[in-house]
Amino acid sequence: MSWVDPWLRGSLLALSRSESFKRLAVRLPMTASVVARFVPGETVADCLAAVRSLASEGLTATIDYLGEDTTTPEQAAAIRDGYLELITELSAAGLCEMAEVSVKLTALGVGLPEGRELALGHAREICAAATDAGTTVTLDAEDHTTTDTTIGILAELRREFPETGAVLQAYLHRTPADCELLSGAGSRVRLCKGAYAEPDEVAHQTREEVSAAYVACSRILLAGDGYPMLATHDPEMIAAVDELARQLGRAPGTYELQMLYGIRSDEQRRLAASGERVRVYVPFGTDWWGYFIRRLAERPANLAFFARALFGR
Repeated sequence: MSWVDPWLRGSLLALSRSESFKRLAVRLPMTASVVARFVPGETVADCLAAVRSLASEGLTATIDYLGEDTTTPEQAAAIRDGYLELITELSAAGLCEMAEVSVKLTALGVGLPEGRELALGHAREICAAATDAGTTVTLDAEDHTTTDTTIGILAELRREFPETGAVLQAYLHRTPADCELLSGAGSRVRLCKGAYAEPDEVAHQTREEVSAAYVACSRILLAGDGYPMLATHDPEMIAAVDELARQLGRAPGTYELQMLYGIRSDEQRRLAASGERVRVYVPFGTDWWGYFIRRLAERPANLAFFARALFGR
């Protein structure tokens, strides 16, 4: 991931929460074609088509049914039902070996009054459906205020569904300790750099600091007994992971690389062809605005792509 100026990144992340800009954007005729690079569609059928295409190229997937601004129990239940439908359709299509699902607890209502138990209940239903279908669930990371709650719910889910995955963000100061905690046998952990605007006191701010933290956390996970899922598009980080795996005696298949749908697709295919296990994060749904803007905030190349589309160059 190329580093974006913190002020610009913060501005874009604020934009991701703006309903007025979202309403304007969805009326622009070029928006759908630009968003399609990062979000393959709004329906389960669109998602399954993308997963089939990835599978034909030796790539697996983790699927995010987009939705973060849950404000009522009814919305949380609808997100749960969307995941249950997705898992049913994955099973019917014979794609459960090629795809799992990623879930944000805020989408399941964790931020509502008594939301912890509500979200836990919904997540438990999703995990049960996934287990029955022969696939897995990973709990996505969100901003730092949710980390303790997410790890707590993860621990409860793992009592019944030990294969439930965690996501840690390397830029948080606390993450090395969380990596140690979650690096035990059978533990599936996705490590990413981090996609939220966080204050200095909880997160590294510069590209150099975040990269160093990512390498240090990768080392902890690769040295542990779990299954690391190392999410990065940064060529330097990919090279560092390859070297760490070699040093620590990690064979191909005992860890995986992860990337986002639509970003460095050629590299995804190259790595898979070279023998690496590569998983692609595939989002779908109508609530794509916040996800799309965060992708712009992460990489200058994405901003340039969007600008060229807007101005026809």
